[in-house]
Amino acid sequence: MTYNTSPAKVALVIGAGDSTGGAIAKRFAAGGYTACMTRRDSDKLKPLIEGIEATGGKAHGFGSDARKEEEVIALFDTIERDIGPVEVLVFNIGANVPTPVVDETARKYYKIWEMACFGGFLNGREAARRMSERGRGTIIFTGATAALRGSANFAAFAGAKHALRALSQSMARELGPKNIHVAHVVVDGAIDTEFIRTNFPEKYATKDQDGILNPDHIAENYWFLHTQPRDAWTYELDLRPWNERW
Repeated sequence: MTYNTSPAKVALVIGAGDSTGGAIAKRFAAGGYTACMTRRDSDKLKPLIEGIEATGGKAHGFGSDARKEEEVIALFDTIERDIGPVEVLVFNIGANVPTPVVDETARKYYKIWEMACFGGFLNGREAARRMSERGRGTIIFTGATAALRGSANFAAFAGAKHALRALSQSMARELGPKNIHVAHVVVDGAIDTEFIRTNFPEKYATKDQDGILNPDHIAENYWFLHTQPRDAWTYELDLRPWNERW
């Protein structure tokens, strides 16, 4: 009997929720990658894993706090030892909690920065260390409107997303010559999620007119970035519905 001992190609999605992150994991699984996904509560990943496996894909879920250095290092070590090399890293943690600046607390401001930026650094660094040794890889950071401009009541979120964008720019310039494609995706607009359905019904009403972002369509653009030839790499990609003001 012959066994295939070749390691799986892994796409690691940090922050694989029920919307964008889950759709990205599904798209890479459909493309032949083993989807590894994280949330702080790994039990919440079970429906996503089952859905991927039901369509013939391979998936694994991990409980991990993206803000904790020791947990991030252990995550990468475990995946690379037990599953395969991380060929694609998608950092997809949002932390969008609007608060007037006069009411913002130091604790929450710092936590938002930890989640949306510092976690990106920790995971991006660990991916870069391993990808640099292999001379290949893709790292994609999910940004937002707040990465480009700050709005009222979004001081903490905008500060974190501005910083994440700066991190991705620096990494792209440093790692591009090492054959590692680093990209930043600005998702500018409402996404088809339970949060939008519940809290912004008037916005959700535009869904049938393509007025909000479809997570599957977002995911297709992440796949597009990963499969680009390196003579025409995109660093930053803006995704927004036709009716979004910008």
